[in-house]
This record gives sequence, C-alpha cells and structure tokens, in this order.
Amino acid sequence: MGRGRRRGGRSRINQSEDSRENVPKPLKSEASFDSSIQSRIWSNQDFEEYYKEQRIVKTEEWDSFIDVLRKPLPAAFRVNSNGQFCDEIWSILENDFVKSLQAEAVESGEVEAIKPLPWYPNNLAWHSNFSRKEIRKNQILERFHEFLKLETEVGNMTRQEAVSMVPPLFLDVHPDHFVLDMCAAPGSKTFQLLEIMHEAAEPGSLPNGMVVANDVDYKRSNLLIHQTKRTCTTNLIVTNNEGQHFPNCNSNRALSVDQLLFDRVLCDVPCSGDGTLRKAPDIWRRWNSGSGNGLHSLQVVIAMRGLSLLKVGGRMVYSTCSMNPIENEAVVAEILRRCGCSVELVDVSDKLPELIRRPGLKKWKVHDRGGWYRSYKDVPKLQRDSVLRSMFPSGKSDKDSTTGGGSSSGEIASDEPEVCDLPLERCMRIVPHDQNTGGFFIAVLHKVSPLPDFQEKLNQRRNTRARNSSERSSYEEVSDIVVVTQLEDTTEEIVVEEAASDNGLKLEKESTSKEGTAVEVPPVQKGKWKGLDPVVFLRDETVINGIKRFYGIRDESFPLNGHLVTRNSDTSSKGNVKRIYYVSRSVKDVLELNLAVGQKIKVASVGLKMFEKQSARECEAGSCSFRITSEGLPVILPYMTKQILYATMVDFKNLLQHKSIKFPDFVHPQFGQKAAEVAEGYCAIVLVDGTQKLSVKVNSSTIAIGCWKGKASLTVMVTTVDCDQLIQKLAL
Repeated sequence: MGRGRRRGGRSRINQSEDSRENVPKPLKSEASFDSSIQSRIWSNQDFEEYYKEQRIVKTEEWDSFIDVLRKPLPAAFRVNSNGQFCDEIWSILENDFVKSLQAEAVESGEVEAIKPLPWYPNNLAWHSNFSRKEIRKNQILERFHEFLKLETEVGNMTRQEAVSMVPPLFLDVHPDHFVLDMCAAPGSKTFQLLEIMHEAAEPGSLPNGMVVANDVDYKRSNLLIHQTKRTCTTNLIVTNNEGQHFPNCNSNRALSVDQLLFDRVLCDVPCSGDGTLRKAPDIWRRWNSGSGNGLHSLQVVIAMRGLSLLKVGGRMVYSTCSMNPIENEAVVAEILRRCGCSVELVDVSDKLPELIRRPGLKKWKVHDRGGWYRSYKDVPKLQRDSVLRSMFPSGKSDKDSTTGGGSSSGEIASDEPEVCDLPLERCMRIVPHDQNTGGFFIAVLHKVSPLPDFQEKLNQRRNTRARNSSERSSYEEVSDIVVVTQLEDTTEEIVVEEAASDNGLKLEKESTSKEGTAVEVPPVQKGKWKGLDPVVFLRDETVINGIKRFYGIRDESFPLNGHLVTRNSDTSSKGNVKRIYYVSRSVKDVLELNLAVGQKIKVASVGLKMFEKQSARECEAGSCSFRITSEGLPVILPYMTKQILYATMVDFKNLLQHKSIKFPDFVHPQFGQKAAEVAEGYCAIVLVDGTQKLSVKVNSSTIAIGCWKGKASLTVMVTTVDCDQLIQKLAL
C-alpha cells in the first residue's frame, strides 16, 4: 500500500420517535457496556418526510440511506503529514493495528478494522469500522485508543470526521497564500490548512503565507487555539470576530500590506447539522425544517462577506454539515445571483475521483408551518418574513401577487416545481450510505472580477442591520448542535482556561453578552478589546539582544527584531513580560496593518509561543531569563549556535526516563563534561547516532528536547506525555 514521501515540517519534536425494535442493535463488542444505546431515539417522522419530499436520494435508495443514518459514525483520523514521526506512525497503523484489530472487526461483521480513506492524498487519512464510543469503551481496543490519544495530544495525529477533511482539499492552498477560515472552531480544518501550507513550502523554510482562523464564540475560539497549538506554526492568527462582519482593513500608510484580502477563503458556515446525526443522535429528537430556514439568511451574508474579502482570482469553498438544500444549493444560488458574472461555480468533478459524491440539486421545495411551497408566489404575505424568495430555485419575487395563492396548511398548489437555471450540479453532496460517512455539502467558487459596486454597498448595509437581528440568535441557538470538539479526553473548561491563559484572554463575565457573543468596547490607548490583552511588538533591545547572544542566533539567518510580540503592554526589561511569541513575516505585516486601522480585528492568539520567562534562581549574570518553549524548539533549533549539546541514544534515553541526571552519571563522560561547560540556563539536547561526531547539522528530522542546565545536573523540561511518546518512538 503506497503513499507519498513525507516532508519535514513544524510538528512538536518532543512532543428521532420509533419503537425499540426499529433501533439498530449495537455491535457485539459494544453491547456489554452500552445498553443505553437501546433507549436512544434514532428516528424523526418530520425528518423522513422532509427529505423524501426533497428527493436528495432516489426512492430505491431510501432504506439504505436511513439505515446508515441510524448507525453510529465510524471513527476517522489523519496523520500529520508534516509530523516528524509520520513514517513511523503510518507503519504502526499498517503493520500492527491493521492486523491486531482484525479479529474484532470480523466478530463485529466488518471486513477490515481500519483502512486508509481511498480518496485522501498519500493514504494519510484513516477510517475505522469502530465508533468513537467503541474505541473508548471496548477493552480489546484499549491499546488502539491509547495510541490515538497519545499521538493526538502531541500533534502527530488529528481525530476528525472523514467528510470534514474534504473542504480544505478543494481549496488548492499554496505556501504563499493568505487564507481565511471564517468559522473555524473547533480547528481540525484549520490544522489541515496549515499542514497543506507547510508541506508545500521549501524544506527548512517558513511559508510566506498565513492562515487567519476566525470564530465568533470566545470559548470555541480557545478550543481552536488548543487544537492549532499542536501545529507549532508561526503563520497563524486566531481571531474572534463575527464572520458576517469580519472587518475591512485598509490603510493609506506605507505598509507592506495596506489592505487585507485573501487568496483562499474557507466558508464552513453554522448550520442545522443534520449531516452529523450519526455522531450527534440527539439531533433526531430536535430536528425540524425551521432550523435550516432560520439560518439561511445568516449563511448567505457570511458567504457574501467571504467573497468580499476574497482577492480577484481567488477561490472560496462554501460548505455545511447539513443535507438541507435551503442551507446548501439555495445559498449558493443566491450568492451567484447577487454576484452576477463576478463569481463562478467551479466544476471539480475530476478531483479526488475516489470520493463518491452526488451533484447538487437543481430543484427543491420550501417547507414552513404553512406547508410546502414550490414557488415564492405561493407563499402567503404574512409568511414572507420567514419564507424568503432566496430560498427558492429561481430566487424570483412575485411583484403582482399581494396575498399569495396558497392555503394555510398542507401542500400548496403550483403549476410546476421551479428549476434553477444556474449550474448547481457543480456543487457536491456527500450522503452517508455511499462511503459509510456523515453527510456534507461543498461548493467551490472562483472570483473572476470585483463584486458589483451596488452589491458591496448592499452588503455593508445588510451587515449593519444584521448586528441586532434574529440572525445572531439563530447562530447562537444552533452552535451547540453543530460544534463538536474533537478533544474527547479533555474537558472543555480545562482546554478553555489553558488556552486563554497562554494567549492573554481573561475569562471574565463582563467580556461576553448574555448570548455569549463578543462585545466591542470603546478603544483605549492599549488594547481595544475588553477582557483581552493587547498584541504588542517587543521593542526592548536589552531583552532581544540577550536572547540572541545567549542562544547564538544571527539576524541574517533568523531575524528576531520585528518578529517578536507579547500580550502585555509593559515590554520593558523590568516589565512583566512572561511569554514572547514569534510571528512570520506575513503575520507581522497583518498585525501592523491591524494596528494602523485601530485594531479592528480582535486577535485571540497569534504566532508561536517561542520564549517563556524562567523564574529559576539559576538565572544569574551571563544567563538568559527566557527559555525556549517545547513548541518553539523545532522552529528555532536550526538557527541556534550556542546552548546545544549532542547526546547518543543511551544518554538521551536516560534523560527521558530519569528526568534529571548529574554530570558524572552520564554513560559517556565526554557528554557529561560538555554539559558542565555549557552556560547555566536552558539548553537543547540533540540526539545523534553513535557513529557520528558529537555534533550534527540540525534539520527538520532532528530529534531534540529542551533541558535546564543547573550547577551540577541536567533536568528535562518536557512533559511526561512527550517523554513517553519519544521513548516509544525511539524503541521502534
């Protein structure tokens, strides 16, 4: 089973009502521990009637479609293509778990336990025939579960629904692109975008592009930060703005970037989420057609905002985890009508040929409390506030109709169903029974020319009116349904608090409104956003020169000046700076633009935490009070000329196992002697082959850990999880 050659990169190197008879029986291996599955609701008559009427699948397929929807979703995961241990992890999956889990798969009636997704490039995404609950609870699968948890925690793997992996693959991201992920939480797609960007960059160099990952909800923003932290990238800004009101940033100053536009936009909008029924079965009970209708307008304005921010020649992917044409084809048709010839729908049917997808619908109907409507002219006037003309295939109004022609309930008479004259067959709908997945919808849009002037002005007026409209409450109402964090083994509270602490976000009640949306306060001299520390460029030459001198970093190879930021307004050498973040050139340019326009963008996290203040007493004259973080070490290590020690396998493993070793106790006396000679403070320990000299050219494949050199010993500054992971990998 072949796959592509991995590229070195940025990973951490240490690092609903029916009878019970109609409910599908759990797999044999699951029955003993999950009897509660029998009492779940796996049906909803309104849901079935709605989608039968919309004909999203043929009549002869309906039973297969609904049967699969009632089964738990198989787990899926992705191997980080830039991870240092990409080859090793793939080998473990192929040569160990494929075989060792086979007996359990046969017992459960499956052909294969785990296998690569055939449509994902280089066989790096895998599909398991066990649900997430089975993997967590089944004792036979315990070793596999622990493997997934560990590799996910250290950033070598991402647990992500298979269909959720599709939209980034159609964006065609290049390493020099500016990319906007408009509704990014919980972050798995953002992680994927960063992987693609780094993989395509020149080996040993940072990409020239960047990703802005935005989400309106501050708690979900911090889940996003936690997720993307594992990428160890300097090319990311996490923002906390409303997608439909993402700010215009234009400046007349002489800046490297004087207008913020994007080469690629991922518009994965909030939706009713019925494509996720298999992993969120509670949606069966709550589903109704009003959810999709209520979100339609919000989806349109978010998509239009994305196209406004897209460069001419750029590409936007619109996607939802809903199967509802009102949230899918109707939204795409409306934005095409608004944009005229300036935006076109791209035919990507020849891409990812092994991904089974259905063409978009050309005709559908709209359902409301009054019944079914085939055309807007049939909608009674009193219901036109909730049933909009943009929901229909033609998008046409009926100016001559004053009362509408329909009855108050039931099927509304009309001559023929409307047919859309736009090429919506170029959209793609993924249905669950085709490849045992969830449901998803994707449309790829290309911006051919600037949007019509009247449309840009109309967008601005609509965005202003929408700030206090019911669209916002619709967004908040549905967010609990569609947002599924993939950090299964970490509570949301811990994740939010950790991410917030690292990025200057103060979790205070005053920072949110009743609905949990971000509240803008009047700008002050330092930091515009309440509850969020400002992003400040570090200008203190004493601190910067001290770091450069201690670690032997040269400006010509790895410039620090202008690339270091903090989340504290007091950046003097005597100030209270605890963490210093490194940002790429592209992120630096966007931050400067944001400052120039009055901090319109609410920055929740930026760049890579590179240095952290060390409070140890050993920080005396001649030493540096800032140590390099675990996530920062892979990026800066190739440019360090001081504070590096080279250890053979035996001494490296001993450090990982014992955590602290005195200089005379190392197996190789020469290494202990070298360690004693290094300046007190932080140092990097690089693993070298026993046949090599005690120095080696550092590159992306180098294995290294951070240590603290004290007066008499070396102490590992790596988490227990990262130590265990490295020990396991070195034993292979």
